[in-house]
Amino acid sequence: MSSMPDQVISQRNIEPDIESWLALDLINGLGDESMRCLLAAFGSPAAILSASMTSLERVVKRKVAANIIGGADLQKLNASLKWLEDPQNSVITLADPDYPALLLNIPDPPPLLYVKGKRGLLNTPMLAIVGSRNATPQGLSNAEAFAEAASNAGFCIASGMALGVDAAAHRGGLRGRASSVAVVGTGLDLVYPASHRKLAHELAEEGALVSEFPLGTPPIGSNFPRRNRIISGLSRGCLVVEAALQSGSLITARQALEQGREVFAIPGSIHSPLSRGCHALIKQGAKLVESAEDILEEFGCPLGAPVLIPEGGEAAREEFLLLKHLSHDIIDVDTLCLRSGLTVETVSAMLLTLELDGIIASLPGGRYQRLR
Repeated sequence: MSSMPDQVISQRNIEPDIESWLALDLINGLGDESMRCLLAAFGSPAAILSASMTSLERVVKRKVAANIIGGADLQKLNASLKWLEDPQNSVITLADPDYPALLLNIPDPPPLLYVKGKRGLLNTPMLAIVGSRNATPQGLSNAEAFAEAASNAGFCIASGMALGVDAAAHRGGLRGRASSVAVVGTGLDLVYPASHRKLAHELAEEGALVSEFPLGTPPIGSNFPRRNRIISGLSRGCLVVEAALQSGSLITARQALEQGREVFAIPGSIHSPLSRGCHALIKQGAKLVESAEDILEEFGCPLGAPVLIPEGGEAAREEFLLLKHLSHDIIDVDTLCLRSGLTVETVSAMLLTLELDGIIASLPGGRYQRLR
């Protein structure tokens, strides 16, 4: 049976369960679906790594089971552990209470998220902004302006750090007060495209970079459509700025719809190829938007009435921590206590503050509902 190598654990000041998650993530041929099935069957990565071949074969194919028995590549595992020694870097797993609540509810949530920067941003209200890599000057200007306005209204901007609209959206989000998060298609030890090194550095310092791919993963073409489900999954809505009919941005929009998110599109000239994707979305039911306020009003948050977001994007106020356990469904205090692990007294005090701030509403029977 396989187990975590003692020399790895003893050399690092990292929790053993994180090492087990990393080791499991590095097993060749083990996909996300199989990993989730194994976790459901065995309960934890450590239990999976110490399971017998016979037990593993009940859940995964023989080749994958054999790879688990063989263990992770120690060089790659040590590189990941070394990366985690930087306080700017972290890993969020399905077992982590900080795992983004919205992402947890998509059909195929990634078992691990590698994060560089402010991980707390992943549980704040987010708006995805995507579009063409070859956007027009007007498209770039729109992306930046919409992102900055939404960021100042309290929506962290999610995008993919690609050329064109993505980069403009990140710049706008970083200028606003809610910042920006980039979901990338490589390992976080790489920057792609290389021309975005400065942008990546700004995101790591003021926002966050996120990837489901282990360190060292190169920019493989199939990774980028895959990461799009995370961009939309983290967000309450998705804005498409400019897109051709075959644009990857339409993949993100389609995934947003499948995840139950709002989809918005900016119209353009009927003669522009980069408007056809947006027009197709509008024909299919996406909301036509002409200003950032059109989007904010859809969420009940017009300009001048920002959603709650801690200053600087971090949980500067204690009450903010309770919000990740509050959805827009009606909930009672006892359920909130169970979800948060806090006492009735603490939760009640936080709810009072949030109610006074207009973030939640008090309902009959000791129940509450999030307003924005």
